[in-house]
Amino acid sequence: MYRKIIKVSIWLLCLMLVGQTLIGCAATRAGSNPNNSETGQAAARAQEAESTAILVVTDLVGREVKVKIPAQRIVAIGPGALRLVTYTNGTNKVVGIEDMEKKVPLGRPYIFAHPELKNLPTIGQGGADSVLDEEALLSVKPDVIFVSYLVDKVKADNLQAKTGIPVVVLSYGPLATFDEDQVYRSLDLIGQVIGTQQRSGEVINYLKKSQKDLAERTQGIADTEKPKVYVGAIGVKGTQGIESTQAKYPPFLNIGARNVVDETGKSGSVMIEREKLVSWDPDILFVDEGGYSKVLADAQKNPEFYKSLQAVKNGQVYGQIPYNFYTTNIDTALADAYYAGKVIFPKQFQDVDPAKKVNEIYTFLLGKPVYEQMVKDYGGFKKLDLIHS
Repeated sequence: MYRKIIKVSIWLLCLMLVGQTLIGCAATRAGSNPNNSETGQAAARAQEAESTAILVVTDLVGREVKVKIPAQRIVAIGPGALRLVTYTNGTNKVVGIEDMEKKVPLGRPYIFAHPELKNLPTIGQGGADSVLDEEALLSVKPDVIFVSYLVDKVKADNLQAKTGIPVVVLSYGPLATFDEDQVYRSLDLIGQVIGTQQRSGEVINYLKKSQKDLAERTQGIADTEKPKVYVGAIGVKGTQGIESTQAKYPPFLNIGARNVVDETGKSGSVMIEREKLVSWDPDILFVDEGGYSKVLADAQKNPEFYKSLQAVKNGQVYGQIPYNFYTTNIDTALADAYYAGKVIFPKQFQDVDPAKKVNEIYTFLLGKPVYEQMVKDYGGFKKLDLIHS
């Protein structure tokens, strides 16, 4: 009898232990399901809050914009916006691009480096004078819209109100140039929004370091000791001839070159009379290769004019890669500065191999060395012969 009682007691004890184990397992399963416990619901709420953190940023027209960070789906519209996103390693987040970015890739290394962008949906026509296509923007469901040049403060507010999508305005500064402060602020802004702020910082530091290197190489050289230089055929709403030039030409400014056009006191695009170029008679002549064919055709028709220039007579004519295409290709502008330095100040730039330097710049900023594509399209860094070509 005593043994039976012990067996029954052991059996009941086992049942109790098994029951408690089953209850514990059920509770654990319930806790792992946010629909079945307060603990699960709290965890879900915490996860949602983490993925929808709100950041208030101030864009380049002074608007305060609330954005969920990091943005996972983005579009970049207007001159130069997509380029800056590319610099900050944001191409994997882009969900649509403008039609002109697909159809007119000439002169834009960021498209050469990232041809996959052309497979994305079209979000509008594109171009400096284009009208924003709100329906196309909504169709790709972006978390944020980056835009440059196409909108002012009022238009940005209107676009944001119509689409319900945060609109962040970027800037390069005055059109056809790049303002370092505004470019740096734009890069930092993109990094904050898409979660690549470390990369943005690296790009900013690289640009600053390059600018410093260029400036320091020619520091202390008196203007009277510098050769006179001129750059012609700079594109302005299309290809132009030798008379189209630029005062305060960034590649020359970066290296402290003696640009004869600067004596006009102007800044930016300048159209001159041919007689003025003859009177300036620069020692070195650069030709923007975007207009090289036009200059070459003109030289065949008017050889005496070109032969009157000492730069042509002495074989001191060189090609520059055009860098203004859908605003400033900062990478190419830097490369042009190093090449101009190599030509104008050979001693100070003796360690620079222009072809290697340009690919170093493209690789750092874009991820690929695309100089050969630029050579194919324009000719690259080389001496030009306007008379015997």
